[in-house]
Amino acid sequence: MKPTRIIIHHSLTKDGSTVSWDAIRWYHTHTMGWRDIGYHAGIELVGARYEVLIGRMLDEQGAHTSGQNNDSLGICLVGNFDLAPPPPAQLDLAVRFAGSLCRLLEIPSSRVYRHSDFAAKSCPGAMFPWDEFIRRIQ
Repeated sequence: MKPTRIIIHHSLTKDGSTVSWDAIRWYHTHTMGWRDIGYHAGIELVGARYEVLIGRMLDEQGAHTSGQNNDSLGICLVGNFDLAPPPPAQLDLAVRFAGSLCRLLEIPSSRVYRHSDFAAKSCPGAMFPWDEFIRRIQ
C-alpha cells in the first residue's frame, strides 16, 4: 500500500494514567475480530509526556475508516474531543507527526481528512481545532 491520504480520529475515551493503546488494540482484535489494531499510529499521554504509539506498519492497509483504508493512514488521538479540545502538547505532537508524514510521503495537507468526512460521526471531535491543525501542518 502506498498511502496518499491521512485520516484523523479520536478514541472517544478519556486519556488517563494507564495506556489506552493496548485496550484499543484488544478491542479491535478480540471484539471486532481484526488481525491488529486498526490505526497506524496513536498519540497518547504516557507517563508525563505525549508519545506516538505505533499500530499497523505504514505500508499495511488499516482498518480505521470503512471504505477508505486502501490508501490512507489512520492516526488516532486518545481522548474525547467532543467534550474538550485536545491538550496543547497532544495537539502539538499530532501536528508534528502528521506534518512529518505529509513531507516524507509527499501527501499534501489537502489530503488530510477528518474521520467525519467519511462517516456520520463527530470524529475527531466537535472541539478538535481542525482549521488550526491543517494550517499548522502546511
